[in-house]
Amino acid sequence: MKRYITFGEIMLRLKPFNRERFFQSPLLEATFGGGEANVAVGLARFGLNVAYVSVIPNNPIGDACIGELRRQGVDTSLIVRKGDRLGIYFLEAGANQRPSKVIYDRSHSAIAESKPGDINWGRVFDGASWFHITGITPAISLSASELSLEAVKKAREKGIIISCDLNFRGKLWKYGKSAPEVMTELVRYIDIAVGNEEDCQKSLGVKVDIDVESGRLQVEKYKELTDKILSLYPNIKKIAITLRESHSANYNGWSAVLNNREEFFISKKYEIHNIVDRVGGGDTFAAGLIYGFNNLNSDKETLEFAVAASCLVHSIPGDLPLLSVEEVKSLAGGKGSGRVQR
Repeated sequence: MKRYITFGEIMLRLKPFNRERFFQSPLLEATFGGGEANVAVGLARFGLNVAYVSVIPNNPIGDACIGELRRQGVDTSLIVRKGDRLGIYFLEAGANQRPSKVIYDRSHSAIAESKPGDINWGRVFDGASWFHITGITPAISLSASELSLEAVKKAREKGIIISCDLNFRGKLWKYGKSAPEVMTELVRYIDIAVGNEEDCQKSLGVKVDIDVESGRLQVEKYKELTDKILSLYPNIKKIAITLRESHSANYNGWSAVLNNREEFFISKKYEIHNIVDRVGGGDTFAAGLIYGFNNLNSDKETLEFAVAASCLVHSIPGDLPLLSVEEVKSLAGGKGSGRVQR
């Protein structure tokens, strides 16, 4: 059975109830989430053998975090227990024309203070066939970026397929290096790239004139963007980009494209009204791609599966993609009426 590995930071997520402003009432919902952990949960829910690698403090908060991952079927045996604190992020969910807000409190977290040599990659990659990383971990701190680069180099030495969600987080790149300085080196080791148009352009410094504010997406520009990245990085075999039309905080159009160097695929588009929670949509898309590339018959089918999965996760509170293969395939196959299933 193939073994999948994801690596990054999982955080405590604190969110006001419903769509309240921060501390409008003195209550916050506490859950856990983080890009690579969300992907791990998605893969586990899709029935794959997946282990999550991170650095988590050895205290009751860390215990609760690991317990949540285990409940979702993720192997946590490779997690390193050290450091003083788990990172935190605060989420204020938007509504209508008021956008959502994220505030990070992750400086000096356990993984931010981790460094090369802290993780035994030989043990981590023993028997592994796929490794997933994102552009978030390298943005946390200089030492975390060095650890991330060590990880992809070790995975490449082992001949493991590497996927990377280019995730650009402008609020995190504060330690003296820019995203392109770090990410243009890291992506030279990957096979599959994932992201949105901002991730691609701001992480890699690739410029294409794409207007995402008009509400109408120019698909031909995404062909130009993916062609340019594939030309710059001959090691990348495929790149997929999500297309989000943000009409309001509650109503988005959602689709994606995939370029595999031979064909350029465009998915069907979903009109997502009454969004429950959009955080983790890109992570679920990445999980859907990884599942599809390894279990479905074609890149087109894989793209449709990933878009359907990420569409569905907009209906679930929290970061984690609590989905099954069957319900994703049902939506991808056209059954999206929301009728009660009896």
